[in-house]
Amino acid sequence: MQLQWYPGHMTKAKRQMQEDIKLIDVVIELLDARVPAASRNPDIDELGKNKARLVLMNKADLADERRTREWMEYLKKKGCLTVPLDARNRGGMKQVTAVIMEACREKIERDRKRGIKNRPVRAMVAGIPNVGKSTFINSYAGKACTRTGNKPGVTKGKQWIRLNKNVELLDTPGILWPKFEDPDVGLHLAMIGSIREEILNLDELSTALIRFLCDQYPGVLTERYAVSAEDGEPAALLGQIAQRRGCILKGNEPDYGKASSLLLDDFRSGRLGRITLEQPAGGDD
Repeated sequence: MQLQWYPGHMTKAKRQMQEDIKLIDVVIELLDARVPAASRNPDIDELGKNKARLVLMNKADLADERRTREWMEYLKKKGCLTVPLDARNRGGMKQVTAVIMEACREKIERDRKRGIKNRPVRAMVAGIPNVGKSTFINSYAGKACTRTGNKPGVTKGKQWIRLNKNVELLDTPGILWPKFEDPDVGLHLAMIGSIREEILNLDELSTALIRFLCDQYPGVLTERYAVSAEDGEPAALLGQIAQRRGCILKGNEPDYGKASSLLLDDFRSGRLGRITLEQPAGGDD
């Protein structure tokens, strides 16, 4: 399945980020821990190449813990400060602040030597659509979220959010990039819900997911749907899921579309268990 989706508003958002990056001390990039490669926008690497970087592996509560550890190690070797995260849980936010301060240690030291004290670190949160940026910001800020108003040198009307005494945040819209070179990238982004379903073939998407699960997580479908996965034929298994869950058309025919939506929703919500679709280069099979 070849997928490309790059609405016009994303071009405008990217241009705005290119302007905003001049005002930023650190770029906080959110990835989806289930698809760390597919959810990493190469444009953000280019935009933030001269800035401190922090990678948050969001939705880690839905991802395979072993794979998350592998990805953490892989990104560490690439020089990225990385934190696994469930953005809905405020308990992990102190750790995020500590790592932001670590990422900006050199900048804070330069400020100190110039006699600049207590200037908050300015952070930009970036990531693809549906990766959980808004959830993270709301959870991080909590009820203490206050807008600090216009800053010198900032476009009129731009608002910064004071998260705490140490960090001010500038949010950005979710952006993809114009072309997926690897077809699996589009496939994986579609599976996690980062591409509009109106342009997807859900039957193809769900059978691709079934094929992956049978190979990498055998037993998951049997446990969830009480289907027989012995032959592993994706279309037949989707038909079984439809029968088991009452997704039936007139004439007792399986409703593959409804079953596909049900399967994808169960995956995205974690009801199939903790599953990661990708492994880092050189990882174990």
